[in-house]
Amino acid sequence: MVKITHVAVAILQQPDGKYLLASRPQGKPWAGWWEFPGGKIEAGETPEHALKRELKEELGITATRIQSWLQRRFDYPETHDSPAKTVHLHFFFVTAWQGELHPHEGQQLSWQNSANITVQPVLPANVPIIKALALPSIYAISNVAEMGEEAFFLALKNQLKNGLKLVQLRERFCEPIFMRISRHVISLVHEFGAKIMLNGDLDLAKKLGADGVHLPSAELMNLKQKPENLMVAASCHNAIELTQAEKLGLDFVVLSPVKLTKSHENAATLGWQKFGNLIENIEIPVYALGGMTQNDLAVALSCGARGIAMQRAIWQN
Repeated sequence: MVKITHVAVAILQQPDGKYLLASRPQGKPWAGWWEFPGGKIEAGETPEHALKRELKEELGITATRIQSWLQRRFDYPETHDSPAKTVHLHFFFVTAWQGELHPHEGQQLSWQNSANITVQPVLPANVPIIKALALPSIYAISNVAEMGEEAFFLALKNQLKNGLKLVQLRERFCEPIFMRISRHVISLVHEFGAKIMLNGDLDLAKKLGADGVHLPSAELMNLKQKPENLMVAASCHNAIELTQAEKLGLDFVVLSPVKLTKSHENAATLGWQKFGNLIENIEIPVYALGGMTQNDLAVALSCGARGIAMQRAIWQN
């Protein structure tokens, strides 16, 4: 039987979204490689208790705001300075702490932007985590048809001013109206440095200068290869679709419906437990969709999601 080492891992985040990486000290396996702070969970400890202890020992800080996130298993190969081993990583966001950061073990520290990592090499187990962190925790889906153009664009601009970074244009109108609305949405989103996904039409997404395409589940299942030079996301509703998206290496997916939603009032809901079970071993980022509000974000994160996707509640704030 493989011995598994459980490890508590901290993603220390600043208000601007930058997070802390630390180099592994000399004398330890994988010395010089960069990782998130943390360490082994000792017998009798909860992951959260181990996290707080490790941060105090390694960095001299006391974590005061912690949010559990995903768990991942990783098999490290044998190297010249370390035997092969399997780790079970418990990731936590740490967004507030007391004390001044200080490297108590001689490690280097660096605040990093997930879109532009400047330290190398990064421990293999952390690479998919960094990729997920490049995505925001909120994915907004357009609701032009219900709200009307004037109200929607006012709400969109307000949310972009408040830091919204990822939007999907979902509706399909007749061509002249659709082209006009699409160009307006893309221009406004890009003006604020955010990204826009166009629903369903790869060629049109390229033509209009969108950042990516969001595929319905039927198109996902027919896709043979991920298109190049665009972000690609998809809608999923079950394990088969999630596996297909992972196999293709999509940038992210939404999984729905988690809760009752006006768009699919008669659809069976997943609930949080099933949602968490479905994404437990999925290596690509997943957003929870269906009846979501801002209050659901903490639960979604604790289930292992990258965040939540909202079609209605996001525009009501």
